[in-house]
Amino acid sequence: MSPMSSPRCVNIVIQARASSTRLPGKVLRPLGEAGDLSVLGWVVRAARLTVGVDRVVVATSDNADDDAVAAEARRCGADVVRGPLDDVLARFLVACTEYPADAVMRLTADCPLHDPALLGQLVALWRAQPDLDYVSTTLVRTLPRGFDAELVRVPVLVEQGRIPVGPHREHVTYGVKNSPDVHRCSGIVVQPRADDLRVTLDTEDDWALLEALVRELSTRHGDGPFAWRDVVAVLRSRPDLVALNAHVEQKKVTG
Repeated sequence: MSPMSSPRCVNIVIQARASSTRLPGKVLRPLGEAGDLSVLGWVVRAARLTVGVDRVVVATSDNADDDAVAAEARRCGADVVRGPLDDVLARFLVACTEYPADAVMRLTADCPLHDPALLGQLVALWRAQPDLDYVSTTLVRTLPRGFDAELVRVPVLVEQGRIPVGPHREHVTYGVKNSPDVHRCSGIVVQPRADDLRVTLDTEDDWALLEALVRELSTRHGDGPFAWRDVVAVLRSRPDLVALNAHVEQKKVTG
């Protein structure tokens, strides 16, 4: 089916692995007072609640230590595909083969506070302009790190898959968003800016913030998922929480 035809199928693909270099096993940690949802479970729940999404797939590695990731993904209601540990793009292409779609939204399993309404905006933006190759919340970063979501047309991913080496093999969309002369790109920006904040999970200090933040959010707004503006409001009112991981530097993408 052509991406310009209707209906247009959008799947969410969540990349996940147990072998994080800075915080191994982070995506399987239980988050929240009830302890019934892992970090990965939070991401799957937000994805499944996103309006306009046809299927949620977790793409993990075929290494034995990711058997637990695959099992947790299925427990949380996601489909699962497996592929090379170090070739994330290859895993996405497996997902596109096993679960065909016109476009896929890429999420990472270490961002548990995704807002389904924000993800739905991204889907709606692409459905309204399906000639766009790439839409994201990060083309111009105005949201906290941890609300990163990228939607890309499947034929564009397939083209990227024909390039055998490069940072796109790990970072999937690298060659798309960095080639605006080739690919049509758009995105979501918000005001006031909140890109100084960090709610992703990569270190123990990130974990300290997330645990405290989820406790505070749950007190004010229930069990989640939470609106991104509520997340920002709590952090603006609690500089002590922001200070917990303000020093953490994001790992650089090497080209």
